[in-house]
Amino acid sequence: MIDNFRDEYLFLSNFYATEICLLGLTYKNAEAAFQAQKTLDPFLRKQFCGLDPSAAKAIGRTLPLRSDWEDVKVDIMKSVLEIKFSNPFLEKELMKTKQEILVEGNNWGDTFWGVCGGKGKNMLGKLLMEIREKKEQKHR
Repeated sequence: MIDNFRDEYLFLSNFYATEICLLGLTYKNAEAAFQAQKTLDPFLRKQFCGLDPSAAKAIGRTLPLRSDWEDVKVDIMKSVLEIKFSNPFLEKELMKTKQEILVEGNNWGDTFWGVCGGKGKNMLGKLLMEIREKKEQKHR
């Protein structure tokens, strides 16, 4: 099991620096791309393009959420991750995790995208494993 996305597994984190091109905008990392989708305002989305992940997360917490956010956030995260792992280097690194269970372990209380204190839905880990499985099937 890989139970945190730091050090050698930092590439699994949304804070990993890699360009994400989504809906005509280019972001510096998956976190910024994801946070920008909390709004439908193109001007506000563009403001996330130059942000580091910590700033993107902080600003994303202040945005008035689009009305359908709870219904679309998992699909949006999946789209962001699919774009991220279409990068050949990152795809190769993801495939090296083989059949490991991926858990976004954290100490900041995120029990939706990760696991904190042994509790959580681990949606980020589940999406990563789903994308990895899809890529494995494609390469068979």
